[in-house]
Amino acid sequence: MTLAAWFVFILSITFVLTSIIVLSARKLIVIISAIGIGSVLLAVLFFIYGAPFAGAFELSVGAGLISVLFIIATSVTEQPEDQVD
Repeated sequence: MTLAAWFVFILSITFVLTSIIVLSARKLIVIISAIGIGSVLLAVLFFIYGAPFAGAFELSVGAGLISVLFIIATSVTEQPEDQVD
């Protein structure tokens, strides 16, 4: 395998791991961060495979806009307080 093939393989495995983190994490900020990191990894894969417009769109919308909107929505909503008996 060439160095480029290893790089794509590592990016793909990392993307799958961030997807698993999104599905299994309990804290909202961890989920939002994993979504952002996964979007960046997917954008890099798009650029490598020769789809620069799809990569730029994924990078701007997926990693940028969606992550920022999730963070704003998380900070605006009230967190339920744990009741101590």
